[in-house]
Amino acid sequence: MPLRKDDVLASLASVATPDGPLPQSGRLSDILVSDGKVFFSISVEAGAVPRWEPVRKAAEAAVRALPEVKSVMVALTAERAPSPGDVRPAPQGVPERPTRRAAPPGQAGSGVPGVKAIIAVASGKGGVGKSTVAVNLALGLRDLGLKVGLLDADIYGPSMPKLLAVREKPQTLGGTRLKPITAYGLTVMSIGFLVEEETPMIWRGPMVISALTQMLREVEWGALDIMVVDMPPGTGDAQLTMAQQVPLAGAVIVSTPQDLALIDARRGIAMFRRVDVPVLGIVENMSYFLCPHCGGRSDIFGHGGARHEAERLGVPFLGEVALHPSIRELSDSGRPVVATEPNGPHAEAFRDIAAKVWARLDGGTAAHRPAPKIVIEA
Repeated sequence: MPLRKDDVLASLASVATPDGPLPQSGRLSDILVSDGKVFFSISVEAGAVPRWEPVRKAAEAAVRALPEVKSVMVALTAERAPSPGDVRPAPQGVPERPTRRAAPPGQAGSGVPGVKAIIAVASGKGGVGKSTVAVNLALGLRDLGLKVGLLDADIYGPSMPKLLAVREKPQTLGGTRLKPITAYGLTVMSIGFLVEEETPMIWRGPMVISALTQMLREVEWGALDIMVVDMPPGTGDAQLTMAQQVPLAGAVIVSTPQDLALIDARRGIAMFRRVDVPVLGIVENMSYFLCPHCGGRSDIFGHGGARHEAERLGVPFLGEVALHPSIRELSDSGRPVVATEPNGPHAEAFRDIAAKVWARLDGGTAAHRPAPKIVIEA
């Protein structure tokens, strides 16, 4: 009989907490069960974390003892209640600027063991082909002779299982760490490898942050020259978490040429600058359409908008990628264009972007910058 949510709840009934049995404590999130893999979180106040860590371990052990369980992820999430010093009223007529306390010692700046550089591929909005760019950028870096990792940080809409045609599940090592998937010479991890394709991730922000942290810290990435992180669209928790938890060497912004997308790209650039992450440059995706029949070119979304925006904002323009049926068809079938049509013009465009990104990192020396500290402004 397949593992059910009720089975997990029954196993947790024996886990004692300061508030009674765990299922009745009011601290338990929704429990996600998929193919023998179990995910849930326990929410407590920040000051109570040390007292609840044994509870987390006991809950993990109780669920792992079920015969049908393959792996367990239990997140202990804590949110500190705001104090009067956290927010200062903005002067009249000036919008308030969001602030964050510095990450506790040991949580920021430590990087990921064995990984020399980490870069984020981001966009201010969805639908601009960011994940396709991230995959092919990673492959372009691979073609430079680098050892490359690829982390899918989009918890709500993971794309890597589709873009890389990965159907296998990660193996567990020692019951506590995950072994990433290898695809096209890349070392890859995604929450999409752990759940079924149509399973909705109905998680609040703290659990998303915990899952991201675990995919960074509790995966055996091995020795990598560079890790490419495919960020979710927008400027929210995931981006701030990455900026606080790891020393990002830089960010690549993906946009299409039209003004609507560029507005959101500006927000993305401003966000990374706010948290002191270097912007490596802008990629103009879907820059123009090439007809596969006649070879004619059409600027469906306009053209050159990202280049002009890069010049205006003083950031590098990394290159443009055409809107072409072969890129879409190969991506949908899990065969990225850089890997399957390496001699074509589209692969060459991505490799050129990869070379510029690596050059911006000074051959990797920029990887050793400390993680930014996000602090309260005076």
